[in-house]
Amino acid sequence: MHRHAVRDRLASAGAWALGLAWLAPLLYAAWTAFHSAEYATRFDLLAPMTLDNFARAWAAAPFPRYFLNTVLIVALIVGAQCILCTLAAYAFARYRFRGRDLVFGLVLLQLMITPDILAVVNYRTMRLIGAVDTIWGIALPYLTSAFGIFLLRQTFLTVPKELDEAARIEGCGSLGVLWRVYVPAARPIYLAYGLVQVSYHWNNFLWPLIITNSVETRPLTVGLSVFSSVDQGIDWSVITAATLITSGPLLIAFLIFQRQFVQSFMRAGIR
Repeated sequence: MHRHAVRDRLASAGAWALGLAWLAPLLYAAWTAFHSAEYATRFDLLAPMTLDNFARAWAAAPFPRYFLNTVLIVALIVGAQCILCTLAAYAFARYRFRGRDLVFGLVLLQLMITPDILAVVNYRTMRLIGAVDTIWGIALPYLTSAFGIFLLRQTFLTVPKELDEAARIEGCGSLGVLWRVYVPAARPIYLAYGLVQVSYHWNNFLWPLIITNSVETRPLTVGLSVFSSVDQGIDWSVITAATLITSGPLLIAFLIFQRQFVQSFMRAGIR
């Protein structure tokens, strides 16, 4: 019993240490953002708090436009992925056609290729079709996902065929069966997958940096990097305030819906 108690305490201490290590940068950013520059490296609990850093950051860069661009990009990508991955996964799970396993194997091969490797090829393609420096050009390489197809296919395979047959007896066509049977059964998977994709594309940096040239198309990540460049002469307190502005929506959403987040991932894992 004594060994088990010591082991549990060590595990708890390790978990607390990792949690504090993860939280430390966020706490430092919050401290500097709500205090003037003179307290950025001097931690005085009696130091006066201020919102001036947020006002200066908001006025120094077109953050409303960056927010709009980011929301449009994320909505376009996640919406298209949900539709296209659902259709592809349904075909792989419930239809038999020549070359199905080969095509699905090629889809799985894409899991081994990171999008960054294809940046040059994607840029050439976007330039060919005239999509450089456009919202569409940022979203186009991500409109479908091999991981999404695989995840939904595995989920659809767990749906009993009796439900499929019952829906067809009721007069549903293929799309009706998909919408009334398979999509509701995979709702926790959609939520878990959607959360991951929203977080990833909200924070995506390299591809938007390559493909955008103007304020009209820059998302938050690229706008923040331009804002915090040394040529701007912005102090560290204002930079951390701008960082909290860009990451705030995701952080607030997580704090509000963290129970739903955890439950969706647990259900996805159980399936």
